[in-house]
Amino acid sequence: MQLTPHFSLLEFTQSATATRLGLDNTLPPELTAAAVATAEMMERIRTKLSQIAGHDVPIHVTSGYRCYALNRALRSKDTSDHIRMQAVDWSAPSFGTPFEICKALAPLIDRIVIGQLIHECPAPGRLWVHTSSRLPERAANRVITITADGARLGIQEI
Repeated sequence: MQLTPHFSLLEFTQSATATRLGLDNTLPPELTAAAVATAEMMERIRTKLSQIAGHDVPIHVTSGYRCYALNRALRSKDTSDHIRMQAVDWSAPSFGTPFEICKALAPLIDRIVIGQLIHECPAPGRLWVHTSSRLPERAANRVITITADGARLGIQEI
């Protein structure tokens, strides 16, 4: 199912970890509207990055929807926006590093309508951008960097 011109439901639900563990990561029908809204946010991000770069910037989705079992297998919290199909982890190598992407998007989150922008740096070589369509409870948590040492406000270079 194509959610938007550049994003499919399959991109948001496929998971090598789910396959390896035999988990059913099918999106529940009641989350279809959230999937469309999140895909539309990703379209706005893709469009803006392409405008800034002056060329088409494809986005590679690494994680979208996660059923509870998959989310727990990935050691994420049960409060994760991924469970509600309101978050996507992704990269756009033709634009730049996750840090460069976050620096470009941070001043534009209101215009692009991004609820949360996170520069995640969990381990060397495993870098991605996390965006959520849901506004966090604390406004200060809209733009943060997460490392092995914890969360820091704003986009920090690691």
